[in-house]
Amino acid sequence: MTVRVAEADFDVSEEMSRLTAGDTGIGGVALFVGKVRGEVQGEALVSMTLEHYPGMTEAELERIEGEAQCRFKLSGSLIVHRVGELKPGDNIVLVIACAPHRQDAFAAAEFLMDYLKMYAPFWKKETLASGASRWVAARASDDEAAAAWAAKSE
Repeated sequence: MTVRVAEADFDVSEEMSRLTAGDTGIGGVALFVGKVRGEVQGEALVSMTLEHYPGMTEAELERIEGEAQCRFKLSGSLIVHRVGELKPGDNIVLVIACAPHRQDAFAAAEFLMDYLKMYAPFWKKETLASGASRWVAARASDDEAAAAWAAKSE
């Protein structure tokens, strides 16, 4: 189980190979790659800058990954989140969940992303082609996704 926050891009194939190497008990791998979109609400996006608080962010990612381990039967998992200035098309986040069976892999990957969106302390600033910039606020849909998972654990 691994979490990493980095400015450098990641290679999905290398990360998956490293996570699954030698584990013949894995029956399914589910992964999600978040990318920077080129437009926001009809406006062209020039860049997105992600900031974090070192130490606190990694600790929260580890907590989220640990919760996934408790909820699902996982063989392995990985969270890689980038920070710094990213351009449209760049990778932002990678989540991989490995399990003996696909259902746990799919559900864990979805859970990890929903909880990352809700609880991981990242601050995102969008710079638009118009020259305007703004901080990205939390979305109600992220709250709803996290609440649905919380309801499943009750």
